[in-house]
Amino acid sequence: MTRALTVRDRIVREADASGFVAHGLHVLAGSDVAEHRWTPDIREDVHSAAKGVCVLAAGIAADEGHIDLDAPAAAYLEDVDLGSSVDGVTLRHLLTMTSGVDLPWSETMMTDWPDLAREFLRRPSRGRVFQYSNASTYTAMTVLAARVGDVGEYLDARLFAPLGIHDVEWERCPNGRIVAGGGLALRTGELASVGRLIRDRGMWEGRSLVSAELVDAMHGDWVSAGTTPGYDRYALAGWGGPGGAWRLHGAYGQLVIFRDDAVVTITADDHAGADAMAEQVVRMLEA
Repeated sequence: MTRALTVRDRIVREADASGFVAHGLHVLAGSDVAEHRWTPDIREDVHSAAKGVCVLAAGIAADEGHIDLDAPAAAYLEDVDLGSSVDGVTLRHLLTMTSGVDLPWSETMMTDWPDLAREFLRRPSRGRVFQYSNASTYTAMTVLAARVGDVGEYLDARLFAPLGIHDVEWERCPNGRIVAGGGLALRTGELASVGRLIRDRGMWEGRSLVSAELVDAMHGDWVSAGTTPGYDRYALAGWGGPGGAWRLHGAYGQLVIFRDDAVVTITADDHAGADAMAEQVVRMLEA
């Protein structure tokens, strides 16, 4: 039995025993793959795991010379009013949640203002402090759209098509832009392909889709995010932990967990049980 099969079977037993409401599981260990499904294999919102895809979009655009992650974000937009100390906020700050701008999530945030990105940028910044906000990722992708056009279409050609993923749909705001911080519908295996690309530092079937340096920054340039274990450090869309692992983590249990050469991808509908499941997965990988 391969390591991927062993890990898969242990995760399935743990999910069934704990009552974790999983939908799909994909285990990549080295070159071995094992999968399991609890529900039909359909595309579902991967929620904040989409932030990792947005980081890849920004990295690809930087590789192509369209943007500089460390340039002031507002420099790429026209006719934007900036809040206090926002003139120094970069795309990297937006993607690492360190703009210092406060705009909490709400169900109506995409329609509460004529343009959420401009509302975000006109608010004051408290400096380079961590403040998790879907509006921050949305603003970053609004900046990117000013340089590359529709970000969804941009990703179709440069990321999804090479991965063999087609007809991808994003939730969109009233202005037609991708919601960015969520709203991306993928199958478990499709999200796992993104995970494989990240594990392999941007390489896919011998071709570089995004620079290794950008991928490394997804789990290397940590910023302090608080004191809660598993949520105490954040990078470019990546959360540190559990243990020696790191992960993309979307609401309701969308997990892409990285540990050495292993990637475990889980889609689910169990917000309360996700942290415990992530801890169990890492224990299995580290055993």
